[in-house]
Amino acid sequence: MDFTDVSLTALRVFRTVAEQRTFTAAATALGYTQSAVSRQIASIERAAGAELLERRRDGVRLTAAGRVVLRRATVVLDQIDATARELSGLPAQGATVRVGWVPSAGPVLLPRALAALARTDPAITVVTREGGTPSLVRALRAGSVDLALLGSAPPFRSPDDESPPLAVQTLTERALRLAVPAAHPLARGDFVDVADLRGRRWIAGPMSGEDRLMGVWPGLDERPEIAHTARDWLAKLHLVAAGCGITTVAASLAPAAPPGVRILPVRGGPQEQRRLLLARLPAPPTEPVARVADALRVAAIDTDTPL
Repeated sequence: MDFTDVSLTALRVFRTVAEQRTFTAAATALGYTQSAVSRQIASIERAAGAELLERRRDGVRLTAAGRVVLRRATVVLDQIDATARELSGLPAQGATVRVGWVPSAGPVLLPRALAALARTDPAITVVTREGGTPSLVRALRAGSVDLALLGSAPPFRSPDDESPPLAVQTLTERALRLAVPAAHPLARGDFVDVADLRGRRWIAGPMSGEDRLMGVWPGLDERPEIAHTARDWLAKLHLVAAGCGITTVAASLAPAAPPGVRILPVRGGPQEQRRLLLARLPAPPTEPVARVADALRVAAIDTDTPL
């Protein structure tokens, strides 16, 4: 085992592959050819004397040795980046906090937290990226984000099964809601009975591999009619406002719903709870990361009020 000849390029490629889960996606993200990515991975595996990535039909997954190398590679790359910034006279990287977030956290909670931070901690720069829970967990493990707002549904398992476990805190837990046009018969009451959801036209997100962005009420005993598909939550809600169908929605999105939409609870059947989680790597956070985490927790308390 000899890492003396491993290049920084190989470490960056390895970290990107670990996050993207396929050589093709990593090549696209880095602007490399797939063969170049393969060569860099081969070089770092030769140096490690072990297989770092398990090749599977649906992509790659880190082996136990791969998790060790990724953890160390992330430290090295972060230190190199911090050194480059310091030598160029830029602010220290410690003052920048990278936050990943699922779509349900974007419209209300995240802007509220960032506005509060601008008042209380103007020296902290926050950069963010949207993603699905699986991709954001990989970004945490790869060191590409410092904090991640993740979504979770029953049975509320851990976001991943890697070791050491992520430090995870539940920010909110609320029932899934239904978005209906304000003039729709379902909008006449203060709730919708689950039995009344049969035979409806639905607006749903496209299923894209591991990130299943659905908008149909879970557990319906029929094949739903999907009238429209849209990935963006705001597009789905505007389609609801236009009378094009109904969709499910996280309770946290209710304050951002456009006119012409009612957000209602559903009665009957199993409770469909949804959690918003705040996750980070288990090592003690830096002071800027802790300050951003505190702001996100406060914003979650402010927004987590009954509708």
